[in-house]
Amino acid sequence: MMMKSRQSLAAVTLAALLLTSCGGGGDSSLGSGGPVTVTPTPSPTPAPTANCALAARQSFAKAVIDEWYLFPGDVAVGVNPASFGDVQSYIDALVAPARALNKDRFFTYITSIAEENAFFSSGSSAGFGVRLVYDAANQRLLIAEAYESAPAFAAGIDRGTAIVAIGTTASNLRSIADIVAAEGTAGITAALGPNDPGITRVLRIADAAGTRNVTVTKADYALDPVSDRYGAKIISEGGRNYGYLNLRTFISSADDQLRAAFADFRAQGVTDIIIDFRYNGGGLVSTANLMGDLLGAGRSGQIFSQTIFRSSKSAENDEHRFAPRSESIAPTRIAFIGTGSTASASELVINSMLPYLGTSMTLVGSNTFGKPVGQIALDRAECDDRMRVVAFATGNAAGQSDYYDGLAPKIANSCAAGDDLNIPLGDPREASIRTAIDFLAGNACPTRIAEASVGAASRSSGARMSAEPEMLVPDRPSAAQRELPGLF
Repeated sequence: MMMKSRQSLAAVTLAALLLTSCGGGGDSSLGSGGPVTVTPTPSPTPAPTANCALAARQSFAKAVIDEWYLFPGDVAVGVNPASFGDVQSYIDALVAPARALNKDRFFTYITSIAEENAFFSSGSSAGFGVRLVYDAANQRLLIAEAYESAPAFAAGIDRGTAIVAIGTTASNLRSIADIVAAEGTAGITAALGPNDPGITRVLRIADAAGTRNVTVTKADYALDPVSDRYGAKIISEGGRNYGYLNLRTFISSADDQLRAAFADFRAQGVTDIIIDFRYNGGGLVSTANLMGDLLGAGRSGQIFSQTIFRSSKSAENDEHRFAPRSESIAPTRIAFIGTGSTASASELVINSMLPYLGTSMTLVGSNTFGKPVGQIALDRAECDDRMRVVAFATGNAAGQSDYYDGLAPKIANSCAAGDDLNIPLGDPREASIRTAIDFLAGNACPTRIAEASVGAASRSSGARMSAEPEMLVPDRPSAAQRELPGLF
């Protein structure tokens, strides 16, 4: 996601994001947001609190699209709102032409103000607190990541654990294979239940300790954006130190953690960095800009990123210039780790560093999602409606902004590597981290990312690198699930 770094005309509070949502299906990923003020012309007229009928909410969504949509020539005309039973279906019909051109892969949607604000401020969410990967070959669910403050981790579920059956009690457990055979992967989402506190499921899990049943109850929890276990560390190998940073999502509670991590890197003279974005779907652009500043020692005033609106809104165009801080470093080499779940603000950081590092940086893993556009959000508070609409493109200092097919084709020495769920994150034995260290040590990439010539746009048709995780994503993701694909 993405948010502008300056405040413009104060009228209606907006949040600009680079979100890679999967609103109606397809690939999943995330975005960035934060408060921004602009002046809608004309401003959609709020209805009284009691007047939140479907027609009024659809009218609000249409007004936002008409005024702000980045691709005004790719909005369907003659769409009858009365033909749709909800706001999102109407939005989907309006922006269908842009979607057909791969410009808006479910990035324009309606969401809850309260839910989204809670997530962006602290990562607040409800659920088991795991990221789920569907293993189609073995018909299992695999845990890609477990959050330390959430119920699943407390029940002994962590990265690499397999869920082989789901039930509401031990007596009605259904295997993942049976669920998928009857209902497809949507049946898995249904079996896991709504993300409401108090929802309990019995899970049959398999890990190094064997196969057993565990009972887990969903609860509210706050996501730690930089894990205390492996989020920031120094990896020493061959007489050299490498900084490792795993940022789960771009939310404001990450800011102090990022400063602390880079202060440690600086204190220890580390200039070779691994930045692990493999599951990071995006988030606040203000946090992305902070990361740029922390990587920008010696580049004060140079352009980090640019945002460009449609011609009628060109007054809102903006740029962020490096503003180094006391914790900033001047990286010699960076290895970014990415997958198809790496999107939005994560891609912004990677793309923005490319003009400055060139062949001294690489993308390790597999191709990124491909979202060089951002959203603004216009609120209708009385209905708890936040309209997220694609409104601007984002580019780096060289003006490079066309990476709808992912970033791998833009990075000459991208390095293919797997995501080894059997090894903890942050461990130098893990496949992607091993490849990243090899690059930083001066070794050539043995294989370029296999799907670089195919791109993220074709992944939905099956052109997917076999090692890339297949995140389980519901048709209508929550705010947290948009930012963290696979979150349950």
